[in-house]
Amino acid sequence: MKTSHTSNSQLLNDRARRLLRALVESYVREGQPVGSRTLARTAGLDLSPASIRNVMSDLEEMGLVSSPHTSAGRVPTAQGYRLFVDSLLEVKPLDSHEVRILKERLNPELDTKSLVESASDLLSAVTQMAGMVRVPRRDHAALMQIEFLKLSGRQVLAILVMNKNEVQNRILQLDREYSHSELQQMANYLNEHLAGLDLRQAREQVLREMKAVREHMNTMMLAAIELGEQVFSDQEQDDQVVFTGQIHLMDYAELSSVDKLRSLFEAFTEKRDLLTLLDTCISAQGVQIFIGQESGHKVLDDCSVVTAPYNVGGQVVGVLGVIGPTRMAYERIIPVVDITAKLLGAALNSRN
Repeated sequence: MKTSHTSNSQLLNDRARRLLRALVESYVREGQPVGSRTLARTAGLDLSPASIRNVMSDLEEMGLVSSPHTSAGRVPTAQGYRLFVDSLLEVKPLDSHEVRILKERLNPELDTKSLVESASDLLSAVTQMAGMVRVPRRDHAALMQIEFLKLSGRQVLAILVMNKNEVQNRILQLDREYSHSELQQMANYLNEHLAGLDLRQAREQVLREMKAVREHMNTMMLAAIELGEQVFSDQEQDDQVVFTGQIHLMDYAELSSVDKLRSLFEAFTEKRDLLTLLDTCISAQGVQIFIGQESGHKVLDDCSVVTAPYNVGGQVVGVLGVIGPTRMAYERIIPVVDITAKLLGAALNSRN
């Protein structure tokens, strides 16, 4: 879990910690600044409103809460949420019924694309925020067979049959036209040398073949190697991410200004910043939480991002998560993201 400075947590006494926790929980639940009288009722402390106001003043000086101009109540800051998540949060595990529903939706019989889309749909539907899933890295998938289908002119459709339930199609633009017979010969050559390798190994093998002494190869072998290089150098699929439910973000007052929504929807469309953030999570262990400016991307300054990696064959191949306002029910969102990542990995693993 991504953490920040914890020195403030060490400076808080039990009374201040309980009041901060009550304030965060009330604000997340109601969406309204929290006053001292509300805290007196909900914190379970025998304190007068005046005493609570004094503690709130101390918390404000520490940068953990702030006072909106239009209200006498207070709201958590990003720093306050961070302390809450790191030190005060009690995560609530999902019950068996909820886990069963998630598991049914992530059916191993689905192909990879459908599984990824289902996972993103689930994250959005359950959290009522934007769900996202980084498409699995293709390197782990083993190549079973490659075929070439002649299209119009110099265009050829490369069909890569991977582990069961997965077929990848790529349209190639070639330097000259090839007959059906020539394409079949090239496919046979590549299948003989590459079948059973994962995509990373296949790329490396093709590059080795290209560096080999070319006079030892006939024209058809050279053409097959060059065609294979074009197939396996296509990295576009490694840069895919599926987003679902961005429209939910319009329901949160803190994100509802036209400028904020425009910036967020541009980020979803361009994907670059979000892909960069997700890629930093691939090498991390377990659930990661970025609150406000912690993401390092200005467009997410008013958001929180909760992510978790998923594994296939013991290796992390992707990451999924949700984007929502900093005012989110972390105790609920964290286990949803965590279990969805585990179930997606399990569904992908069961087919290998």
